[in-house]
Amino acid sequence: MLAKDLISDLIPALKTSDTGLDALNWMEVFRVSHLPIVNNTEFLGLIADTDIFDLNKPDQALGNHQLSLTFPYVYDNQHIYSVIELASRLQLTGVPVLSRDKEYLGMITQSDLLKEFASLIDAHAPGGIIELEVPVHDYSISEIARIIEDAEAKVLSFYVNQHESESLLKITIKLNREDISPVLNAFDRYEYTVLASYSEYNAVDEVIKKNYDALLRYLNV
Repeated sequence: MLAKDLISDLIPALKTSDTGLDALNWMEVFRVSHLPIVNNTEFLGLIADTDIFDLNKPDQALGNHQLSLTFPYVYDNQHIYSVIELASRLQLTGVPVLSRDKEYLGMITQSDLLKEFASLIDAHAPGGIIELEVPVHDYSISEIARIIEDAEAKVLSFYVNQHESESLLKITIKLNREDISPVLNAFDRYEYTVLASYSEYNAVDEVIKKNYDALLRYLNV
């Protein structure tokens, strides 16, 4: 997923002649705190609502405002991870997208970014989540995948974070099944450290369902 695929068709670009009040009104409409200032296709900077409040002259043209965020942007061919990194680091509610020729192409909103990232990690797909702690020298993605697949499950998403000690890795795994007990048992057999697991699977409900299905089969005989 590239930045050019995430651009919103709704967010307007401001001109230097627009006032701070114009910007605040648009920010309220689109529920953002940042909007781009553009001259034709030249990106001039990103204005934040705090820039307008700091000047405390909402009737002044944006060209008279001091911008706290002059050139935060991504190029159109950068990956969604780069967009997320910039938005997170600068706490942006919108990320401008430029071509390699520095032409302004559009804006990625925080809400669209969150929606696309949720799709990327299969957040909406049913399935349990397991968090592991693994020493760096023991880390093997192929072995972890094999253990999961031997337990008749599949990996939907897989993320690795470096622990503060730098000798440990925290691994978050989204699986394709709600009942993750076979996978947890498998990790226990291989002496993996499970930090946490999350699942909406209810074993009691599953037993009731199986008994109900068995009753229906009996009545149909």
